Amino acid sequence: MTRKQYNDQVALALEYYAKASIVLTDEEKNNVEIADFGKNNLDEIGLQLVTYINTERVCAKEMVLLPGQTCPEHKHIPTGTMQGKEETFRCRYGEVYLYVEGEKNVAEIKGKIPPTDVTVFHEIVLKPGEQYTIMPETLHWFQAGKDGAVISEFSTRSTDETDIFTDSTIVRETKIED
Repeated sequence: MTRKQYNDQVALALEYYAKASIVLTDEEKNNVEIADFGKNNLDEIGLQLVTYINTERVCAKEMVLLPGQTCPEHKHIPTGTMQGKEETFRCRYGEVYLYVEGEKNVAEIKGKIPPTDVTVFHEIVLKPGEQYTIMPETLHWFQAGKDGAVISEFSTRSTDETDIFTDSTIVRETKIED
């Protein structure tokens, strides 16, 4: 991703935080992470996020998904002596289509199948004020509805660098070219 693409994505993310009435400090605004998952296709695959805190015990983040944007299917595995991450997603703005392990519970999913490998289709639709908890080692992927979405994440320690993605071509760390 180029520096300009990164800056453009940050500007979009900040617009969504404002829509959701999420107040960020200047430091947080300067630390927005853009995850392109190595796909260079942010219109479909990506995630914009701010991490407030990530200690040995807890983590809190604000995530932005642009309209139709998907965070690819993955699971949080044990890292060192810690269990995989347990996380709760709370929708703050828009609509989130969350897919987790379990029996497919709808005839047709609301989301669009992303251009990455997905295997789970138990659908949970989150609207503002609604939340769902994902247990460790549970495959999941999520996507914003037509208006985009802002999601608060409350979890145990985040070790995103050890996440296992269903699509083996996913790269978690974004590379920015100046």
